[in-house]
Amino acid sequence: MMIYMISGNKGGVGKSMMASVMIDHLLSSKKQVLLIDADMHNPDVFKPHVNNDGVTTHAIDLSRSEGWIDLVNLLDQDREKCVVINTPAGSNQGVMKHGGTLTAALPELGQKLQVLWVINRNRDSLEALREFRDSQPSWPVTIVRNNHYGEADKFELFNNSKLRGEIEAAGGQVIDLPDLADRVSDQLAVERLSIAAANNKMNLGNRIELQRWRATCHKALEVV
Repeated sequence: MMIYMISGNKGGVGKSMMASVMIDHLLSSKKQVLLIDADMHNPDVFKPHVNNDGVTTHAIDLSRSEGWIDLVNLLDQDREKCVVINTPAGSNQGVMKHGGTLTAALPELGQKLQVLWVINRNRDSLEALREFRDSQPSWPVTIVRNNHYGEADKFELFNNSKLRGEIEAAGGQVIDLPDLADRVSDQLAVERLSIAAANNKMNLGNRIELQRWRATCHKALEVV
């Protein structure tokens, strides 16, 4: 089974939305999901999924070495499930200090790790990504351009960067998280809805927009 770590280090780049999309994609593929929400201050992925069929939820502090030990133990106990790890802002510090615990465990777990690194158009996203890759060079990375901040061709800083070339040369992918109408994304956040629950609750216009966005997200994740 796969472990999907959703990261980006910065707050507000769309990590939580990407984690929710990945959970929805896995559930749509009839997979059982183990969700680890490491955002101890704002567990906004944990809350919409805590009572969802097919999702087992845990909150773990990955800024501490004990949290990484707990993570590995949970992965060992639920090897048959796909794993989604939602990381908080500033998560690079925990990865640099303690990420080796996960690296060492992966061969025995028999699981593969895939990092999805969510970016906006700012330089900070790339600087944090460089720091992350330098600390864990063996972790495969897929870049997620969050189109809320512009279409793919607007990400000129990343698109023309040496870092992109290095990631693609190592077999990494670049995908796009499509923009979702503000009124729909706001409803997801305010009412703490999973994507599947929202599809059963929203008014027709909002639901049609959600379904358009959802299908595009699932298509993008087929290559991951």
